[in-house]
Amino acid sequence: MQDFHYQRAQALIKHAEEIFDADAVKAAVVRVADTLNERFGNLEDEAFPLVLGVMGGAVVFTGQLLTQLDFPLEFDYIHVTRYGDDDQGGQVVWKVIPRSNVAGRTIVVVDDILDEGETLAHVKQRLLDMGAAEVILAVFADKDIKRAKPVQADIVGLTIPNKFVVGFGMDVYGYWRNLPGLWAIRETDLKPRDA
Repeated sequence: MQDFHYQRAQALIKHAEEIFDADAVKAAVVRVADTLNERFGNLEDEAFPLVLGVMGGAVVFTGQLLTQLDFPLEFDYIHVTRYGDDDQGGQVVWKVIPRSNVAGRTIVVVDDILDEGETLAHVKQRLLDMGAAEVILAVFADKDIKRAKPVQADIVGLTIPNKFVVGFGMDVYGYWRNLPGLWAIRETDLKPRDA
């Protein structure tokens, strides 16, 4: 079975196109960090933001971003998804809700990608319903899907084409989150798992 997964992962990346290299990715993280540092660099103790990383796709982005933030913050994570191991969106499922109190707080939600926007729109509304004073959406990548989304990111690292992208935390069937750049997978290689 392990051999099947290895071969499948290799086949998926074999014809993929690199759309952003590791240097472009690093520069995007710096831009997001600079924006957040400017926003929160001169706050009083009681105004510390709560940073929520959206697992599991944002783990790489969140980890690299946090080390570049120069203001006090509280960190927690949430786990909410519409994808699981499939490549088609479905119902929003909360696996981990915020453990920290969000009421009256400024929340910075850090996610890997703003795709169709359904998941982040749901996250933002849920946090506001829980009493958050402000919700700032910081995404590594905003996919240009050529139509309106139910929510817009406040801070964007990169705008990417409307392709299925892997790397820097984003995956295809659980593979290739570990790539330092971003790669577009060919649509013809995105077959159902049991095909």
